[in-house]
Amino acid sequence: MEVRNVSLETVAVSKNQYPKSGLPEVSFVGRSNVGKSSLINTMINRKALARTSKTPGKTRTINFYNVESLLYFVDLPGYGYAKISRSESEKWGAMIEGYLKDREQLKAIIMLVDIRHEPSANDKMMYEWLKHYEFPVVIVATKADKISKSQRDKYYSVIRKALGLKQEDLLIGFSSETKDGKEKLWTTIEEMAGITR
Repeated sequence: MEVRNVSLETVAVSKNQYPKSGLPEVSFVGRSNVGKSSLINTMINRKALARTSKTPGKTRTINFYNVESLLYFVDLPGYGYAKISRSESEKWGAMIEGYLKDREQLKAIIMLVDIRHEPSANDKMMYEWLKHYEFPVVIVATKADKISKSQRDKYYSVIRKALGLKQEDLLIGFSSETKDGKEKLWTTIEEMAGITR
C-alpha cells in the first residue's frame, strides 16, 4: 500500500477512549526496544510519527494511527522492560490484555522479535497467550539488516524453534533501514484486514 494520509488519531489508556469508527485494526506487540515504532514509521512512510527512543518503555499508551481511513495501526506498549515498577508493569499488562481480548475490530497481531536474539521468556509467554486465544498472529523478525542474507535462515530457524512455530506460521524478516520485508508485510496486513484497493 502506498501511504500518503496517516495520523495519530487516538491515544488511549482505557476502552472508552478507543476509536468508534469500526475500521479494521492491526496491532503491534513486542518487547521494549524491539523496533516497533521504527517499523510502524517505515510502513507508513513517516520518519517520526511513531516516536522512537533509545530508552525502552517509551510507549505507555495504546496509540491508534489512522492509515488512509482504511485501517488503524495500533501500537501497544512494549513488554518486559525491567526498569518499571511491578505495579506499572501490571497496569500495562492489564491495558494490553483488555484491548486484545475485547476488540472486535482487531484483525491481526504483528508480533515483533529481534532477529539477532533468541526470543525471550516474555516473547514465548506472549506468543503462547496469543495462540491460546486463537488470535491471527504474524511474527516479524526486526533488524534483519544486522544479519547477512546468507545467515538469516539460521536465525529464522532459532526463532521458529523457540516459539514453536509450525511450518505454515508466517515469519517475515524486516529492516527499517533497508525497507526489506515492507512489501510482504503490507500484502499480509491487507489480506488479513480484508482491504481491497
